Amino acid sequence: MLKKFFIIFFIFGFICFSWALIEPFQLKVESNEIIDSDVPEFIKNKKIIFAADFHFGHYFSTERLEKVVRLINEQNPDLVLLGGDYINKEPNLADDTFRIFGKIKAKYGVYGVLGNHDSVLRDNRKIRILEAANKANIKILLNEAVWISEGNERFKIGGVGDFWHDTQNLEPTIGDAKTDDFVILLSHNPDFSEFLETDKIDLVLSGHTHGGQVTFFGLYAPNTQSSFGQKYREGLVKNQYSQVFVTHGVGTTLLPIRFFAKPEINVVVLK
Repeated sequence: MLKKFFIIFFIFGFICFSWALIEPFQLKVESNEIIDSDVPEFIKNKKIIFAADFHFGHYFSTERLEKVVRLINEQNPDLVLLGGDYINKEPNLADDTFRIFGKIKAKYGVYGVLGNHDSVLRDNRKIRILEAANKANIKILLNEAVWISEGNERFKIGGVGDFWHDTQNLEPTIGDAKTDDFVILLSHNPDFSEFLETDKIDLVLSGHTHGGQVTFFGLYAPNTQSSFGQKYREGLVKNQYSQVFVTHGVGTTLLPIRFFAKPEINVVVLK
């Protein structure tokens, strides 16, 4: 009886481990509706692509990153927002990364923020990423913000520095915004949203948690890289001042595995 149990346990473990190696390649496109009364008419029902946590490097090939960009372009996005962690560790890959990202096409442009892997100062990693993004005509919002307008309507996109390795200044995002303006904030780490004390930000877009990356069948993740446990593991979260959407991200970190936390690109449709 005990021998039979160990055989079943071994087979089950082998199946789970095999799936954990396969799942990182099961990239999916998820559609998510965000409802807010401040959304201007010109951006309603348009496609905003949000993607994060690529970790381009040893475990994430050029071919996979090119596939991500093709998949983004296939959605015919109006706006593309990137949530950081573009490279894993190798700063020399910054140029290749953003050369590929430079192929993204979107009516209102491509904007992003830096993640914790991007913000480390050693090896000139941060500088190289900022320079490579600029060459690719991708605007990294490092405590900066831009207005997107059409006709007499507009909305704002702001970005802050990484919560772990940088500073966060909200003034460029909220300084000239009114409470009835629609404002999106890019913050790689969703934990920053816990410290917002303004009602001028309608939606925070974050990554960082990888959906837990390895979970107990999608129900619980032992490690979310968040100080708030499971709260910001995935999906839409409503807190006191804003809505926070957290993507699973595209790549992996530490080990090239995922378990019931499939990689994803998100199509955000504002209503």
